[in-house]
Amino acid sequence: MKPRINRKEQILQFATEAFSRDGYDKVTVKQLADRCGITEPAVYRHFASKDAIYLAVLESLRDRLEYQELFNELQKENDLETILKSIARHIIAFYTENADMYRLLLYAALRGHDRAKRIFELIRGPYVKYLEKQLDRLQAAGLVVKKHNEITARCFVGMVFDCALGFSLWKGLQGKSYDPEASVGNNIPIYVRGLSV
Repeated sequence: MKPRINRKEQILQFATEAFSRDGYDKVTVKQLADRCGITEPAVYRHFASKDAIYLAVLESLRDRLEYQELFNELQKENDLETILKSIARHIIAFYTENADMYRLLLYAALRGHDRAKRIFELIRGPYVKYLEKQLDRLQAAGLVVKKHNEITARCFVGMVFDCALGFSLWKGLQGKSYDPEASVGNNIPIYVRGLSV
């Protein structure tokens, strides 16, 4: 007896591949149906629209991030360098292995989609919000200087995401390849010195 195929998961898998390879605009529901070996109406039994498929893809990618355990571990950490290194390592490790997520973000941003904001909120947003709260906590305890913590968090997370992009999608295109741990070791102390009391 053949194992039963979970069509919804199959559609999401193929949609993730298609959206990250071709971008939202070029992917059709018919293409997804053909790839799954089903009809378009069968796709619509699981998802109301192409937008619904896209949102489900984003949410499934967000779920793969598994950042909550990291955030819980760092909740009472008072050493800023430990917090920043842990967040940076988590982002770089994940995106080095999951370039599809970054491609989705780039496609949406480059095409000027209103979806880019949603992708940002789902993918980068949790890191920014968490780091901002940690900086607020450390600032209140007198452990870091007073700064605009949301801007600091956004810039830090942006820098790390750019590094992750370099280690995955642009690997070797800049003439040199840097070790992720060397980049973390080089950049984090700069941030720590700038924020230390």
